Amino acid sequence: MFNPQHLWKERFGTFAKETGSYLRYIFNGHLVIVVLFLLGTAAFYYQEWIDTLQPDFPAAWIIALILAAVLTYSPIQTFLTEADKIFLLPLETRLDDYFRKSIIFSLSLQSYLLLLLLAVLMPLHVKIHGADFKSFFILLLALILIKWFNILIRWNVQYFIERNVKLTDSIIRFCINAVLLYFIFSGAQLIFAAVPIVALILLYLYYQKQAKDKGLKWEQLIEDEERRMNAFYRVANMFTDVPKLRDRTKRRKWLDWLVNIIPYKQDLAFSHLYLRTFARSGDYFGLLVRLTLIGGAALYFLSYGPGQILFALLFMYLTGFQLLPLWNHHQNKLWVSLYPVPENARKKSFTSLLLGIMIFQAAVFAGTVLIKGEWLSAAIVLASGIAFSLFFVYFYSQSKLKS
Repeated sequence: MFNPQHLWKERFGTFAKETGSYLRYIFNGHLVIVVLFLLGTAAFYYQEWIDTLQPDFPAAWIIALILAAVLTYSPIQTFLTEADKIFLLPLETRLDDYFRKSIIFSLSLQSYLLLLLLAVLMPLHVKIHGADFKSFFILLLALILIKWFNILIRWNVQYFIERNVKLTDSIIRFCINAVLLYFIFSGAQLIFAAVPIVALILLYLYYQKQAKDKGLKWEQLIEDEERRMNAFYRVANMFTDVPKLRDRTKRRKWLDWLVNIIPYKQDLAFSHLYLRTFARSGDYFGLLVRLTLIGGAALYFLSYGPGQILFALLFMYLTGFQLLPLWNHHQNKLWVSLYPVPENARKKSFTSLLLGIMIFQAAVFAGTVLIKGEWLSAAIVLASGIAFSLFFVYFYSQSKLKS
């Protein structure tokens, strides 16, 4: 006899076992030490920045907008697989307990993120509004309750196949969440906060009624679940081989000019392959963009000279380290080994690409410092970045470039 509770426990157990095995590799890596160091440095400068703020600083709006974005994004982890749209579809009406547990699990997981984010924003709230740290748990409870409503609304919205419905729902919920949180963190009277609360409840009741006669969108739920797991696999793949990692290719036609720069020669076959892979496959290009933007923003607001150099090198290390899996991206493709190109040409193509990426990032970081008028610091950042790129590519990474 079918038991939805037993099915959920089995799926959750498989998920916990699989993610736990990869988390051992992730947290044993020295990359975690670098990230912790970055967090400690960021916390130091964050506290110094808070001490310089004036009472008229719009802290309530900033806190409200940041938390509203996190509250609005409320995915539900269902642990569904490709085969479920065949074998579980006839049992859809008996899966209420299964999806109820999925909602509770998603709420618990996202509540932990709210806990961390509120802990980061709390000093800002205390500094500007004179709040007491004792109110932390009351605010956390309020955030979890709001998150619960957002998850319930999001679950009912997934019954709609129209994309404009989901987009409209996200915009409406973000606005309601932002206004509600502003009233909460600005210390407004409860009567003002009651208006967005009622709006959130009415929105939930509306979507619940509209979704009553609709069926689950199995393909969308399975696709969302695969996308979330693939994101985790990409992180784990930086530390160990992940057989389940699915390669996703995204056409970026506007980057074709990069490939066209490389001449069509036999010994440059791997240069074309690795550059196209970097631009189109996986998340290599997006990784470079994100880390460059975050690092550039940190350098722009950081005024301490040695700290700027250290931050630039740390972000370059994070970029280079996370691009190393590109070397083995095609290791399971037989046709690559058929190229009439020697192994040293392959390694030269990869190291040239990696060196060019890291030097480009060093130039962006130096340009960010230069915008502030700090000529000497910009020159030092550029010189140290180029030197670090050469060391990383030709010395540090060599032991990791194995076929």
